[in-house]
Amino acid sequence: MATPPPPPPRLLPSGDAAVTVEFGRVIDELANRRVLALDRALADTPIDGVTETVPTYRSLLVHYDPVRIDVEELAERLSMLARLPVPPTSSARRWRIPVAYGGENGIDLEDIANTLNMTPDDVVARHVAGDYRVAMLGFTPGWSYLSGLDRSLHIPRLRSPRLLTPSGAVSIGGLQAGIQCLAGPSGWRLLGRTAVRTYQLHRNPVFLLEPGDAITFYAIDGKQFVEQDRAAERGEIVAQLVAP
Repeated sequence: MATPPPPPPRLLPSGDAAVTVEFGRVIDELANRRVLALDRALADTPIDGVTETVPTYRSLLVHYDPVRIDVEELAERLSMLARLPVPPTSSARRWRIPVAYGGENGIDLEDIANTLNMTPDDVVARHVAGDYRVAMLGFTPGWSYLSGLDRSLHIPRLRSPRLLTPSGAVSIGGLQAGIQCLAGPSGWRLLGRTAVRTYQLHRNPVFLLEPGDAITFYAIDGKQFVEQDRAAERGEIVAQLVAP
């Protein structure tokens, strides 16, 4: 029996110069793949008048110039592009990201393990074994939201967010995993830190990761973290690009 096609997206006005193309109401892998496919289609086949696109987990915000294109024409063209087949994920870039787990770099690792009835080593092993995908960027520059967290590691966020979380924090919260580039507030639980700068203003590229990229993690010790952090501060990309 053939799988039924996914439902068409909802097109919602967002002010007088933007349209939200909504593919779902919850965090969903297929919905996110459709969001990124539409974003790529707009990059490959630009629509005159579209000025910017902002992908999220389940929707794409499309900014446009109403002087150059009216909303009815834009909606029709977006609907057509949204019906195109979703490209295979095998074509995505794949990165290996080093992480120093636990201790001062991952202050929540012990509590996570206790809450989930595991050992810290079990938590690290399951996190490292995961195959993640950058679903979206947001909150602060370079903050990478990752889908693909193993169900056994799903855990509620902190009841009271921390006012300051260190740069490079690798964390989990709910059914998501994440990489936080800049120091700032967060209610996610900290597993470790990476020296990888997903955002670095005077580096080319400024943003290292893009929505749709595939991510795997590997464990390093504290000494390696310090060495990599120094190299990254100089602008070196300490993540490993393994494909394509």
